[in-house]
Amino acid sequence: MTKNNQLFLAIIGGGAFIVIVFFLAVLLIIGSGVSRISGGFGNTVAIIPVQGEITYSQSNILGGSVVSPQSVTAGITQAEKDSSVSAIVLDINSPGGSPVASEEIMNAVNNSKKPVVAWISDSGTSGAYLAASPADKIYASPSSIVGSIGVILSLTDLSDLYQKIGVNQYSIKAGEYKDMGASYRDLKPEETDMLQGLVDENYEYFIKMVAENRDLDIDYVRKIAEGKIYTGTQAKKLKLIDETGDKNDAIESAARLGGIKGDYKIVTITPTETFSDIFNSFSSNFGYFLGKGIGSLLNQGSVDSSVDYSMH
Repeated sequence: MTKNNQLFLAIIGGGAFIVIVFFLAVLLIIGSGVSRISGGFGNTVAIIPVQGEITYSQSNILGGSVVSPQSVTAGITQAEKDSSVSAIVLDINSPGGSPVASEEIMNAVNNSKKPVVAWISDSGTSGAYLAASPADKIYASPSSIVGSIGVILSLTDLSDLYQKIGVNQYSIKAGEYKDMGASYRDLKPEETDMLQGLVDENYEYFIKMVAENRDLDIDYVRKIAEGKIYTGTQAKKLKLIDETGDKNDAIESAARLGGIKGDYKIVTITPTETFSDIFNSFSSNFGYFLGKGIGSLLNQGSVDSSVDYSMH
């Protein structure tokens, strides 16, 4: 074979290789486009636990379980990137918690490109319900506790107790209201009005988000809110959830929404927190306490003074 013939065959072979690569790339692009529309070619449903109080803190002061928004949003991101996963189930058993942390999960659910089904087992109230509200479907056990759409600001006045036991607690402050909510004194009338305004504003935002996410009239949501709690059966009648059922019902619904035909796999995503996650959580808490203006870290009573989307 002459050099010219060898060169010709090499060119032809190289061109064929380029055509094959181009063809495969086109298939990959088409496949990824179909994946975004139908939920993917995967036959897996990813379960992400939301168990315990929703908070940026690493522990609950009463020893209960907690869930950070970082772990839930990281789980959703992981499921979104995994081509084998076609749908997501949030496994919720939570009384709620921090408004900002709950909103962070809500936004992640709302922005998910894959179908999300929320399932409420024992409890899905306050911030936990807010987090679930934009899901494509919400399932709840018939006897679960759902709702508690409201806001609470917990404060403690221990001034009489301190006086009885001979404790003289005070603070050195800059700013008239910097020790507002401190445990060593009661609130002044103007302070009560100020905090009530804060709570009312958060409450209206909560109602607005639920109305938008559930496609309900805002006046209707305001009527059924007021911190009321409902069973799963009652919540369905009130349109706060879509269906009553168990965890398997929620998973099957997610599989259908994800376009999975036939059998499917189930995986539970529990992302481990990295040092960066822990550091970011610490930074968030430090910034919150530094700027919250309700007491300070210098007095013990004010650490527990925070706005909560939670059921007490």
